[in-house]
Amino acid sequence: MGKQKYNKRRVGAEYEKVAGEYLKSCGYEILEYNFRCRAGEVDIIARDREYLVFCEVKYRSKAVMGHPLEAVGFHKQQVISRCALWYLTLRQLTGALCRFDVVSIEGRDIILIKNAFEYAGR
Repeated sequence: MGKQKYNKRRVGAEYEKVAGEYLKSCGYEILEYNFRCRAGEVDIIARDREYLVFCEVKYRSKAVMGHPLEAVGFHKQQVISRCALWYLTLRQLTGALCRFDVVSIEGRDIILIKNAFEYAGR
């Protein structure tokens, strides 16, 4: 694995922990970080009251690179949706109320978008 890719993963993991702490401060219970399956990966799975939340974390150090929320396009939504279906099936939670949130971190600013998108699987 190249140094660039390793550094991106390390930085990503650090900001996922920052996002997790932020979500905890908002009352979420973190269930899992980096859930991986054949369909892809979800950064954080949490519980927010009655909702099971599948959360994508996007970080940008500078606005020049585009707003972090712009990086959660339709293809990424499909990947997260498919991962959510895998998770629900594996944990036998198919009747659970679910939501897809995005945590955007730009510099020191953290923005939580609840229900950022609808299920986009097939």
